[in-house]
Amino acid sequence: MRIDIITVLPELLKSPFEASILKRAIEAGLVEVYFHNLRDYTTDNYKTVDDYQFGGGAGMVMMVEPIDKCITKLKSERQYEEVIYMTPDGETLTQGIANQLSLKENIIILCGHYKGVDQRVRDHFITKEISIGDYVLSGGELGAAVLCDAVIRLIPGVLGNETSALTDSFQDNLLAPPIYTRPRNYKGWRVPEVLFSGNFPEIEKWREEKAYEHTKKRRPDLLKD
Repeated sequence: MRIDIITVLPELLKSPFEASILKRAIEAGLVEVYFHNLRDYTTDNYKTVDDYQFGGGAGMVMMVEPIDKCITKLKSERQYEEVIYMTPDGETLTQGIANQLSLKENIIILCGHYKGVDQRVRDHFITKEISIGDYVLSGGELGAAVLCDAVIRLIPGVLGNETSALTDSFQDNLLAPPIYTRPRNYKGWRVPEVLFSGNFPEIEKWREEKAYEHTKKRRPDLLKD
């Protein structure tokens, strides 16, 4: 998989990809991540990427021309299945969306900034708009990092245990059940005995029941489907 991220602040984005699972995935050649500074596609001496909005109003708007030049250049080099715009009014990121994107070969992620992007960018270049929640950040960079983490960890070979991602919360519209590790008894707080039974069908049944109870208590909206 290849991910190309278009941003005005590449330095803000790089650190999450220089540690932990994301770094290992890149070093193993399982994913390629490239950062493109939008200011490199400007034509004036000030490297201007934004301007006042027509009709008046507060806030600057990212201009269409630099974004067009960057996306057009990338598309001239390879085919992309998705061109994603990170924006508060996009579709809320879910595990299902992450699952779908993890199957793609090449994607572009455009990080919004200021008041947003010229509408013509959204009309003519963007294939998918994604939000990480109902709140506004100063830019799309942190959202892009969240999206990349959610997607990259699903690529085969990235996690040490191939089945780990399949048992995460939301994969089956349920939250994950309680999990335990050593010691078996800590300050009188005991691990449920069923987990030591060796009866894997019973253990799985217990986990399913606990996952349902946990979801019903904390996220009953997930059970509507």
